[in-house]
Amino acid sequence: MKMQNSHRIGRRTAVTAIALAAAGMALAQQPSGTPIRIGSTLALTGPLSATAQVHKLVGDIYIEQLNKRGGLLGRPVEWVVKDDQSKPDLARTLYEQLVTADKVDLLMGPYATGAILSAMGVAQRYNKVLVHHTMGIPSLAKYDMSFPAWSLGSDPANTVPNTLFDALAAGPKPPKTVAVVTSKFPSIQFMSAGAREVLKKRGLSEVLFLEWDFGNRDFGPIANRVKDANPDFVWVGAIGLDGNLLLEAMKKIDYTPPQHFYLYPAPGPLLASPDAKGALSATIFEAQPPFTSNLGAAEFVKIYAERAAKAGFSDTSVETQAAASYTAWQILEAGVVNTKSLDDKKIADYLKTHKVETVQGKLRFDGVGNFGDDLMRIKQIQDGKWVVVWPKEVTAGGAKLLAP
Repeated sequence: MKMQNSHRIGRRTAVTAIALAAAGMALAQQPSGTPIRIGSTLALTGPLSATAQVHKLVGDIYIEQLNKRGGLLGRPVEWVVKDDQSKPDLARTLYEQLVTADKVDLLMGPYATGAILSAMGVAQRYNKVLVHHTMGIPSLAKYDMSFPAWSLGSDPANTVPNTLFDALAAGPKPPKTVAVVTSKFPSIQFMSAGAREVLKKRGLSEVLFLEWDFGNRDFGPIANRVKDANPDFVWVGAIGLDGNLLLEAMKKIDYTPPQHFYLYPAPGPLLASPDAKGALSATIFEAQPPFTSNLGAAEFVKIYAERAAKAGFSDTSVETQAAASYTAWQILEAGVVNTKSLDDKKIADYLKTHKVETVQGKLRFDGVGNFGDDLMRIKQIQDGKWVVVWPKEVTAGGAKLLAP
């Protein structure tokens, strides 16, 4: 009996020792010392604010997770983020302040190509690394210490449209005639111009080409022109709610596009539109296999859904914007951790010569503008949800492009 009691006491002591050791380990991993400060701007107000709020939420999540893991170099991390009001000129001024007045240790890029270029100029002046989320025109990235998290390759005006038209060619109704309608928003206009060249090289007929000013809200005339052209397929150079507004205008004239693609739509609102059945779009990540097996993806998808719902977002799923933003933080962390340094030159040299594991998979930074592979995929609205349908190797459950 005494032996049994001794045995029980021994087991309790061992369990207690293990628990104390675990507590001590957790305590040892808590970051301490002077915080590492990372500075950036986001379009928290202005016409780009809806999407920038996604990037703000992702950054908050990442910093929180990072500090739970022990911070960087054993030190806590603070994110100093300022509102550039969707104005590239203001972004330039604020990045100057971050470097000179706030004296941040590292920089993180803003949202949208114009602001990124402004930040890039400041980073170059002070020899700072700049990881950026959503640069849509790689040829403009002239600074060799800037690194993209937007995995559309160094020649997206060629590769992205070809991926789309490959998907259409393998689908149930390969088109012969195409209408190209697009916003003049710089990166959108650039990609749409590339699509025009690609479709011609493929022997397809362009039956309509129209452009509208960024911020346009009157899509009635555009809808009428598309209907009159009667194309097999409509390429919509959309950003934000453009796609929803065009579909509403088409519905008013009793027209439904046979096949339709939206470049950078607001994914939640487009998914919710009753007129968007069968709509196509581009993506670098969706909350489904095989994407969710990438580094940190499953945990991020879960946390983001909870936090986005709490924040009142209409779309709580992780897709291109949120994934690119999270990837940017992963890239910066990898540079610091693997060099054990905050030295911008050392971080840049590491990123140029090593692949980085991210929620998008392994990324490289040795192409034009430090861009790597084009990881843009094609997704379609099917049964009320976005489903990746091309290329085949990244589809789940045998998903295929369906006729609308």
